[in-house]
Amino acid sequence: MAKDIPDSDLSAVRRSVDTAQGLPNAYYVDPTVWEEEKKAVLFASWAGLAVAADVPENGDAKPIEFLGMPLLLVRDRSGEVRVFQNICRHRGMILVQEPRKIEGAIRCPYHSWCYSTDGRLVSTPHVGGPGQNKHEAIVKEDLGLIEVRSHIWRDVVFINVDGSAAPFEEVHADLIARWSEHEQPLYHGGADSFFHLDVQTNWKLAVENYCESYHLPWVHPGLNSYSRLEDHYHIEAKGQYSGQGTLVYRQLRGVNEEVFPDFPNLSEKWDEGAEYVAVYPNVLLGVQRDHAFAIILEPKAQDRTVEHIHLYYSQPNTDEGMRAKNAALWKTVFEEDVFVVEGMQKGRLAPHFDGGRFSPAMDGPTHCFHDWVAGKFEEHRQSV
Repeated sequence: MAKDIPDSDLSAVRRSVDTAQGLPNAYYVDPTVWEEEKKAVLFASWAGLAVAADVPENGDAKPIEFLGMPLLLVRDRSGEVRVFQNICRHRGMILVQEPRKIEGAIRCPYHSWCYSTDGRLVSTPHVGGPGQNKHEAIVKEDLGLIEVRSHIWRDVVFINVDGSAAPFEEVHADLIARWSEHEQPLYHGGADSFFHLDVQTNWKLAVENYCESYHLPWVHPGLNSYSRLEDHYHIEAKGQYSGQGTLVYRQLRGVNEEVFPDFPNLSEKWDEGAEYVAVYPNVLLGVQRDHAFAIILEPKAQDRTVEHIHLYYSQPNTDEGMRAKNAALWKTVFEEDVFVVEGMQKGRLAPHFDGGRFSPAMDGPTHCFHDWVAGKFEEHRQSV
């Protein structure tokens, strides 16, 4: 257990929303808790790593660092997206330094051991001595790339680093069923539909802010002008996800009143409705009638998070100008939240802040997330 962090603090977090406190300051600023959180929360869950659109073609490879772990996102020759540790099994050398197309094999730049895009070790030059490319002690079938357990849903590549989580389809069966109408092809908008924000805050504060609509009138006055606070409802699935929905979604319109094509066969609920959910731990998703988005929160440090935002459409060839306008609008909305989450991070340095209190009427989705985080810490501490 982290030094000087009593379990009683988590008991206070896990009470009913009427009396619960939020997570104590240490869970945002203490380096010891940060190290524990990696194992207890981020490695033990289905965490968001990237999107499959990052490797659009067979043979594409992209190196990614996740909490200091060097990983490699690859779309293999058969089109399957996989995640490997980005290291050679020989001496641990980094295999791929920059995103690129693998034309032949993944070749280690150190001693030229080679791997197929599906992770098999296929070549070990001079391993048995000069000119001898085999050795009885080197069993290729045992020395393929180390694969990290992964699952793709709504184009997001989720990983379970320690392998302990239940299958993704089981963990998130409720949300998959809730959004079953949206189980249809998604098309990434391309380079003009991706941006990132480098934010000086703990990743959890970004989740907490996204979950709730309470802040809309003051932080997002433009959005609140047509999708008001009173038009929103809470989404709470304890132990899985939480967020908000709106009954008033307004489609973006072009200069000639054109709109993005709708996803087909949606029910009337989605004519003017939309939902925005945090999939624990670190993925924020939005669904609407004509486009969707995914935000992957990359925890870089206890006080720094990079938000990777991707926009998706129902068809592959939407209007370029409309896409750019849509991306600019969403970027404005998400940038409006930056001062809030950075301000809360600074506030966690106040020594006597006890985690705060929740509005039972307005803060249920955030309390739901806190309860889940506290539960993951408790599970971890009971197992060590």
